[in-house]
Amino acid sequence: MNAESRLKVVILGSTGSIGLQALEVMDLHPDKFQVTGLAAKDEWEKLAEQINKYRPMAAAVSDQEAYKQLRNVTEGSVKLFSGVEGLSELAAMNEADLVLVAVSGAVGILPTLAAIKAGKKIALANKETLVAAGEIVMELAAASGIDIIPVDSEHSAVFQCLAGEQKAVKNIWLTASGGPFRNFSQEELQKVSIKQALRHPNWQMGPKITIDSATMMNKGLEVIEAHHLFKTSYKQIKVVIQPESIIHSMVEFIDGSFLAHLGVADMRIPIQYALSYPLRFNSPATHLNPLELSQITFAKPDHSKFPSLALAYHAGHTGGTMPAVMNAANEVAVQGFLNGQLGFARIPIVVENTMNKHDNMEARSLENILEADKWARSFCEYLISKEVK
Repeated sequence: MNAESRLKVVILGSTGSIGLQALEVMDLHPDKFQVTGLAAKDEWEKLAEQINKYRPMAAAVSDQEAYKQLRNVTEGSVKLFSGVEGLSELAAMNEADLVLVAVSGAVGILPTLAAIKAGKKIALANKETLVAAGEIVMELAAASGIDIIPVDSEHSAVFQCLAGEQKAVKNIWLTASGGPFRNFSQEELQKVSIKQALRHPNWQMGPKITIDSATMMNKGLEVIEAHHLFKTSYKQIKVVIQPESIIHSMVEFIDGSFLAHLGVADMRIPIQYALSYPLRFNSPATHLNPLELSQITFAKPDHSKFPSLALAYHAGHTGGTMPAVMNAANEVAVQGFLNGQLGFARIPIVVENTMNKHDNMEARSLENILEADKWARSFCEYLISKEVK
């Protein structure tokens, strides 16, 4: 494959866990992929190193202070953008073929929409975009004829299992490891430390998604995301605990057949598939050896210990701006926990209290979604400030 025919990729969130692993994948296949744009939130030093290594056409940082620092060290060697507007400009740049949306949080919505409008293929690793604005994003993608390829291991698994058989689906089974506190008592959950919560048993991920996995909000967000990605009703989306993280999700068909996607717990596999789809390339990941497996087990999720999952189902069923509010409140609550302002077990409580105070609006307006997001963040911060006192 010559340089001109390489897939030109923009990575939004290049300094995070998904972004770094995407660059690993691209390093393995320099004849197939070219880094065209890189973006980060505020880690300008790491981004500067990436710019120096990959020589992208453009880069962006959403934080204004980080933008100033990056501008000083790059000295005009790359075109720079800043803020959410900058991320959107980068996502829509003419030279890009595919945009990997790997930023964390609702900040991913506007750049994703900008990329779709510009006709770019989307590799989506940002749950919050579909949770908060799924109707708008999926309708625009369908109208524009744009592929949205999921990067999450669970949604990638479902995507691969479906393989054109959408009409014959009975249920989608999203698997969950159960996180580090699957066997904790209610009393033990009250005493969870930040260090404990950041120690996931199976996956290496960023701090926000790791905490979401520990509360099982991550799986709740995936339920809403699956609803939009696969046009499936909520009653058809089931969650099952699969502690070994060998089965990444399953699809149950109307004839009683199940198709499951198995593999090691390595995000580079679904990341590479999203970049290479519909082709498959050699992967840097270790291959699963079925002969070395001691067991594969399943269990029901415990909604009483992990109420976040039920909150997500409620938000999804309610619709409108409720999922956006739940997502925004959760982002703020997780950060409050990481900042030491909020206990682990209080995360779903302040999220629920924020949801209960929300006057729901229809979600076909981006203005409504962003307004609800802003309100939820402010109200949740207020609730946390009361907790601290």
